[in-house]
Amino acid sequence: MKILIIEDEKGLRESIIANLKQEGYICEAASNFKEVMSKILVYKYDCIIVGGNGLELIRELKKSAMKGGVIIISANNSVDDKIKGLEMGSDDYLTKPFHLSELNARVKSIIRRWNFKGNTEIRFNEIRIFPESHEVYVNESILALTMKEYDLLLFFISNKGKVIPKDSIAEHLWGEDMDQADSFEFIYTHIKNLRKKLIQMGCSDYINTVYEIGYKFQAE
Repeated sequence: MKILIIEDEKGLRESIIANLKQEGYICEAASNFKEVMSKILVYKYDCIIVGGNGLELIRELKKSAMKGGVIIISANNSVDDKIKGLEMGSDDYLTKPFHLSELNARVKSIIRRWNFKGNTEIRFNEIRIFPESHEVYVNESILALTMKEYDLLLFFISNKGKVIPKDSIAEHLWGEDMDQADSFEFIYTHIKNLRKKLIQMGCSDYINTVYEIGYKFQAE
């Protein structure tokens, strides 16, 4: 899952990024309008956190037809600003100062709402995923996954039945850092390991290779 943080207070921005990275999110930052727009036109984000005086930015984000949730973090505690932010299309409004654990909970809630229709449990045949705890069960037994494998499985299931290009998988797992990769070998390794673990737990081989394009996750 990828988060874009737009916050001009360096200390707060770095604290948010450090906290969300501990939860396994890919975090990227932008400091001005031009940088924000260049990022959202190229990359997809599950949630965007907008700090400072970001109300006007919300309007532009929504005009770009971006998909994903938006949280405003602001020092302004007025009801009018909260209503204005929500009316412009933000999904939540958090007043500074706040606990990072509260922001983390809001991010989880919004991602669940956008990607999984608010479900606290995601099911695919014998696979059960609990996004809040990042736990995966297969046939009632817990499946030990690395964070990248967990993200990959969640991405596959949320796009089940669709052909997913290799570059889309790379972007989802590494964000803008994927541009520095020389090949997709790292993707093949994670998919190989995920497939092996699922099969060892009794799953069918749901990961299908689509020649020269990418992969499709589907039941046989």
